[in-house]
Amino acid sequence: MPQDRMNRRTLLAGTTALSAAALLSGRAAAQPASAGLPARREFVIRGANVLTMDDRLGDFAAGDVHVRDGAIVAVGATVAAPGAEVIDGKAMICLPGFVDTHWHHWTTILRPVMRADDPKKTYFPVTFALGLHYTPEDSYRAVRLGLAEAVSAGVTTTQNWAHNVRGPAHADAEVRAMRDGGLRGRFAYGPGLGMPNDQPMDFNDIARVKRDLANDPMITLGICSRNVDGNTGGSRGAIDSAMATKEWTAARELGLPITLHTSGIGGIKILNDAGLLGPDLQLVHPLNTGPDDWAALAKHGVRYSVSPIGEAARPGEMQFPEMLQAGVKVSISIDNTTADRCDCFACMRMMQHINRHRTGGKVKITTKDLVRMATLGGAEDLGLDKITGSLTPGKRADLVLVRTDGTHMRGLGDAYDALVQQAHTGDVDTTIVDGRVLFRDRKFTALDYAKLEADGLQSVATHTAKAKWT
Repeated sequence: MPQDRMNRRTLLAGTTALSAAALLSGRAAAQPASAGLPARREFVIRGANVLTMDDRLGDFAAGDVHVRDGAIVAVGATVAAPGAEVIDGKAMICLPGFVDTHWHHWTTILRPVMRADDPKKTYFPVTFALGLHYTPEDSYRAVRLGLAEAVSAGVTTTQNWAHNVRGPAHADAEVRAMRDGGLRGRFAYGPGLGMPNDQPMDFNDIARVKRDLANDPMITLGICSRNVDGNTGGSRGAIDSAMATKEWTAARELGLPITLHTSGIGGIKILNDAGLLGPDLQLVHPLNTGPDDWAALAKHGVRYSVSPIGEAARPGEMQFPEMLQAGVKVSISIDNTTADRCDCFACMRMMQHINRHRTGGKVKITTKDLVRMATLGGAEDLGLDKITGSLTPGKRADLVLVRTDGTHMRGLGDAYDALVQQAHTGDVDTTIVDGRVLFRDRKFTALDYAKLEADGLQSVATHTAKAKWT
């Protein structure tokens, strides 16, 4: 693309969005920073391979990104930013931060207890047995630990899928952990483990949390529902369509989005027959579905979150290619870092391979499509695409720098190919959320990770003693 066109495009993008940037930065600045978070400052990333995820701007093989007061001011081949701190972006890819759409952060501290080859110590038995003993402080420690891993892996937004909220104090602890962690996201308030299936969720407390989050620029609220297909009902709860109607009506009256696991058979039909599908619904795990399900999802604007690493080990085929063909919007999620790790690069690569394996390439999903799903697609799923998900001037500065100087990344050709096919979390150099540099030069800037880890181990020791776990 000619140089003069890029400069004109940069100028237009930087000026027409200034009022939006000022509005957003002012809203964020009005909120006090959580203790321990680094201050926002003005900086410009120079000379990076910039992937904007904004079709109007396009990409820049060598470009600049200017950030002020937590907002993106301008993006282009060359951006004037007198007085701004310069972050050298050479030999790096600059892209929007990854947006995770489904992650059980409360399970993170239980990783030391997991055993891959002992069926009694895999994810479900471990999290259920020990999750019953969680105190609010345990919930806080687990979420903080999960968010720290997210930052180090380039995730800037996450949906905290909290399906072990044991009471109001636990809800407050998870929200406090999200605020202290500094990431953007949604708190999906769910029932506690072992809650009777005929007992409705505590919507009085959900309404209270909604009031608490009303003016929070970083965290929104939703609910995560118990299963309606009977899948894993013994540990996570299973409700019928009547209870789902009761709870979802209450959630919708509060204007809250809903998310639900659906890896069993028949769940989508139950929801469709009950008239519960809608654009405020996100389903998780695209397994064991059929053409009638895909058509119903597309008709009602339901979104699907794919957790490819964990799903690849579950019964049934991962059916995101069919859903994409049917017009269902798809995003990417981590699920948990108890049995696996946070690696959006591996998630994208797995989806690429699964599609090729299952369809022989008949369903065209490009590497750019996959990066879009992991960034802007996730933001759209969580209703945050006007704030994050692309490097658009006026949006909040949630972005990542990925190094390309490793032996596996040298000779960079297409940046999207490199991110999907070669990159891994060790290549994440810098993670910036809302203009705050939380991770730089592969190090946390204002976080004592060793203390988080020690606190998590202390909680695990207490849980195993209470549960008489051997």
